Order: sequence, then C-alpha cells, then structure tokens
Amino acid sequence: MRALVTGGGGFLGSNLVRALRARGDAVCVLARGLYPELEALGARAVQGDIRDAAAVTHAAEGMDVVFHAAAKAGGWGDPREFESINVKGTDNVVAACVASRVAALVYTSSPSVVHASRDILGEDESIPYATHFTAQYPRTKALAEQVVRRASADGLRTLSLRPHFIWGPGDRHILPRLVARAKAGRLRQIGGHDVLTDTIYIDNCVDAHLLAADALARNADLSGRAYFVSDDAPIGVWTMARRLLATVDGGTVGAPVPAWLAYAVGGVLEASYAAFGVSREPFITRFAVSELSHAQWFDISAAKRDLAYAARVTIDEGLERLMRESRRAADAK
Repeated sequence: MRALVTGGGGFLGSNLVRALRARGDAVCVLARGLYPELEALGARAVQGDIRDAAAVTHAAEGMDVVFHAAAKAGGWGDPREFESINVKGTDNVVAACVASRVAALVYTSSPSVVHASRDILGEDESIPYATHFTAQYPRTKALAEQVVRRASADGLRTLSLRPHFIWGPGDRHILPRLVARAKAGRLRQIGGHDVLTDTIYIDNCVDAHLLAADALARNADLSGRAYFVSDDAPIGVWTMARRLLATVDGGTVGAPVPAWLAYAVGGVLEASYAAFGVSREPFITRFAVSELSHAQWFDISAAKRDLAYAARVTIDEGLERLMRESRRAADAK
C-alpha cells in the first residue's frame, strides 16, 4: 500500500517507516526535518509541519493510509503550542485524508487521555475520557483522539491506538532523560509503592500500527474505535526504570520521596515557571508525579480480538536487544 507517516523522523515514526519499507509498501514521510537515512530506504520525504494544512494535503495525495504519529509531548509547555500541533494538526490530517480520498487513518493516541489521577487496574476501552487534566499533553491528545473518532462518521475509516511507555533501541526521550537524571543524582522514586504500569517495546508498537491498518482495510466496522496496546506484561514502573538503567549502565534510582510532596513541588514549580515566563520544563511536574505514582495497566483483549495483536517481543528480550545496541554504540565511539 501507499502510506504516509506524519512525524516520520521520530522514534515511533522512523521505525514504522522501516517496517513499511521492509514489507514492500511505498512510503511518504512528512516531518519538519530532513532524514536522509529514511530516503535511503526508498521513502519519499516531504519537509513540512502538520500545522500547515497545504503541506499535509500535499503529502497525503495518492495515499491509501495515513499513520498520524506526529505530536508535541511533555508535561509542560505553552498551551497554544500543544493546541496547534496536537489538535489543529490533527484537524489538518483528517481534512487532508478526506480531500485526498485516503481510505484509512491510524492515529497514535495515548492512555493518558483517560488518566484521572487514580489507579487503573486492568480496565478496557469502556473507561471514559478524563474530565480533568494536569497537563496540556493529555488534554490535547484527548481532544485530538475525539477529532479522529468523529471523522469516522464522515466516511473516513479511522482507528486510534493508545500505547504507553514506548521503549527500545533508538529511544531519544524516555531513556536519555532517565539516564541524565540518574547520573546527576536527581532521579528519585516517587511514592513508596512500585505501582504496576504498561509498557510497549518499539517493535510491538510498530506491529500494532501495521495490524491496525490491515484490520481497517478488511473490516470497516472497526472504524472509529480506540485500542489499548502494550507488552501485555504489567511491570512495576520503578522496576522497569531500574532495569532500563542497568541495561545501559545509566545509574540508579534514588530513595523514595512521598508522592504528595513531589506533587506539591511540581505545582509550585509550574506556577513559578508560568509567572516568570520560563519555557523549559520543570524537573518535576504534577503530570509526571501522577503518572509515576498511580498504577496504569489495561485490558488489551479488544486489540487481540479485533486486530490479531500479540506482543511478540517480551520485556526480557527487548532489554537484551537494548543492551546489545548500547554496547555496539559504545564500541563505535
């Protein structure tokens, strides 16, 4: 098929491009930067921003499916920027799909759209959207997911995936931040409990996206739905952090601090940064504290049933792959 990947230069997007090319699909990448390594695989690159409706429409022309993975993430930032990228950008993607008669849209959402600062223990997709958010990222991702789901009523086949804690070789966000904070002595366990969380290894996440597109092509009745996807093996969030750090010799997690105290500090820092116009993210935010101190694992039976999804890479195997890649990178220096 002919596939467009928005955010094709990112961690998920670039791996999705590689998988699509490996199975023989024609791929176009829409990204703000240039990625010659993806062009070397045979992908066509369109340099542009999803906030530019004309650029998105141009990139979507002639496509069979669009994988919309571009987003602004983080627990802090200008609300207008989150809104323009995550919501308006998704509006542009949907409009481009309709204008270009694209058959299907697979949207990369997030479980944070239902996170309401409480433990989530094995719930499924019937859980409602949160009504209160401590950060712009989950709020705007929830709005964007609803844009995508509503578009299915207008004839565009859509499906939203909610992967949590995407990890693996090539990650430029979660692991590097863990390592930087651990080595600086600023990584402390939040709360006294090692709460269970879902994770998803990068190859499993890519598989879920490909399966979603294939399922939409076969069954229009799936359109408009959202699915949780994971490694299907809930693990303690701090156990996972320690295992990741050990895999890359990245330092250790410090002694626990009470979750209420960390949350209060995050609130004070956010208020101070807002008052003084500081754009960088505080070292701790209320959103991060809430995510790290509440259990978050989901029933993925629906993805198994409707998408034929299965996590083919276990956490142990993924950590072994990450260790090998880390050692190769160290030897190459």
